[in-house]
Amino acid sequence: MSKRNEIRCYDYVNHPYERVRDVLKRGALTVFQSATRSAADRARSIAAELHVDVGGIGIKADIKISVRDIEEKIRSTPITRLRLEWEAATMPRLFPLMKGELSVYPLTSTETQLDFLGVYKPPLGALGKAMNAALGHRIAEVSVHRFVGEVAGYLRQSLA
Repeated sequence: MSKRNEIRCYDYVNHPYERVRDVLKRGALTVFQSATRSAADRARSIAAELHVDVGGIGIKADIKISVRDIEEKIRSTPITRLRLEWEAATMPRLFPLMKGELSVYPLTSTETQLDFLGVYKPPLGALGKAMNAALGHRIAEVSVHRFVGEVAGYLRQSLA
């Protein structure tokens, strides 16, 4: 995959690394679902949702998130990495497939960084590549930034 299909974003949580790490290790999927869905929607579905506004038009898609692996390393600074993959819950061939890694590490004793780096595969072959060049990358980028922001916001609130 090309660099054009790479997305990196980050946010922080104003709680100690150990608390954030423990919540994600115990139930990352629950955190993602809770962060991205309204309470009524969560009661009806186990899927998460990505959404973005493009030119005043709201676009959203239910997604299936898989946590492929959780790895913790302790060197000079501890870091926990969650390898994620997501695709549209319905009609996945019409939406990008995202593979990425959410790294969690302490900024200070009371702040934790969430750092996402992922790559996506545009759908629809050559047509998808053309659409990605025109607008698709921006939509993917905005939706991933929103996802990471919603996860960070949920963790800030739920750990308070």
